[in-house]
Amino acid sequence: MAFLLLALAIVSEVSATVSLKLSEGFSKVTPSIVVVVGYLAAFFFLSATLKRGMALGVAYGVWAAIGVAAVAVIGALFLGEGLTLVQVGGIVLVILGVLALELGAAR
Repeated sequence: MAFLLLALAIVSEVSATVSLKLSEGFSKVTPSIVVVVGYLAAFFFLSATLKRGMALGVAYGVWAAIGVAAVAVIGALFLGEGLTLVQVGGIVLVILGVLALELGAAR
């Protein structure tokens, strides 16, 4: 259940972050509303994840790594932003770091 809540937190945060770009400095109403609701939902679901016993370092690490990777890919695919090989390598390193956190927590 904790991982499902964490997934909801990640989806909410990624939606809010992408909408932040689309809001054009909060000058567009609909994306601006998605930003506020998305971030509120993200913190609600992250809090629920932690309440169910997931370690803070693991939860935040997974959230951050998947969030960074998802926003970078969405930016490259749908928002006309570039994604260099060095950036892809950085994302892979972040994900590997989170994997190390998860594996270390299992001991």
